[in-house]
Amino acid sequence: MRRGIIYQMNIPHRESLSIRGFEFGCEGGEHSCAIIGSLRGNEVQQAFVCATLVSLLERVERSGGIVDNKSILVVPCANPLSMNVRERFWPGDRADINRSFPGDEHGRSTERIAAALMRVARLFTYGIQLCSFNQPGDFLPHVRITRHGHISDESLGYAEEFALPYAVCREPTPFDTTTLNYVWQQCGTHAFSLYSRATDRIDTGSAKVVSDAVLRFLVARGVIRLGDGNDIGIGEAERTRLLCEADLVDVRTRRSAGFFVPAVGVGDRVRRGQRLGAVLSTGDARLLETLTTPDAGRVFFMRTDPLIQQHMVALRIAP
Repeated sequence: MRRGIIYQMNIPHRESLSIRGFEFGCEGGEHSCAIIGSLRGNEVQQAFVCATLVSLLERVERSGGIVDNKSILVVPCANPLSMNVRERFWPGDRADINRSFPGDEHGRSTERIAAALMRVARLFTYGIQLCSFNQPGDFLPHVRITRHGHISDESLGYAEEFALPYAVCREPTPFDTTTLNYVWQQCGTHAFSLYSRATDRIDTGSAKVVSDAVLRFLVARGVIRLGDGNDIGIGEAERTRLLCEADLVDVRTRRSAGFFVPAVGVGDRVRRGQRLGAVLSTGDARLLETLTTPDAGRVFFMRTDPLIQQHMVALRIAP
């Protein structure tokens, strides 16, 4: 394992910001896979998954499990300043690094960080980003691909090699064109976004699910081999079901706002018309609205914020 600094920036009244990377395998060899962790300051789980992968890949490397002429880069945290001050976005201007790609070496702080990451990450054949969603919630672990022409169609075939329950394909919007996933594909990298069940807390169970999925993918792509001289145990693979974003069924509040009290959990199988939760008055806890599912399926996403507003997505069902 080789440690290095990908980018360093001087910060007023603080120590300089350093973005560190861990490289495994052949130095100067084929740039096989880059794994990027937290781009936002509250993505603690994403940094934890990457740190876990650093430990696992170090063991794989010691046992000779990195395939000849292959290399892997892991960047656990690309936004240590925001993480240190417990801010989701960049302190000061509230800019989002994951809306700053491909970056600008002479631009704002987030644009300079994005440019430094792209300078390295664009060299790799496969790119894996550990992501969080823009709504506070709990997901089933899954892999997501933003469609971007022919390369994303090929990536959809590779997505099954993570062996997670779902792979979700979504059509891009103008909002997506400055994200790491989208710009990575423009550079010719097969880009995958992996979602865990947590963001601002550590969930060791789903962290293992996601780190196991990354190792399965690296084995399937011929980057590492397991079983010879190492004792790394990988959980059972699942058959991946491909979904389009539009296939997911939104369960929204109608005219009520208040406490959101769920009656199911993420991953639960539900039947048509089943009660999923309730909205209660914040004044006297009386029932304002009962949320039910219009279709049978599995709870894919559930809001974790205890307060909910009108017309807001509370749950999403994979039919």
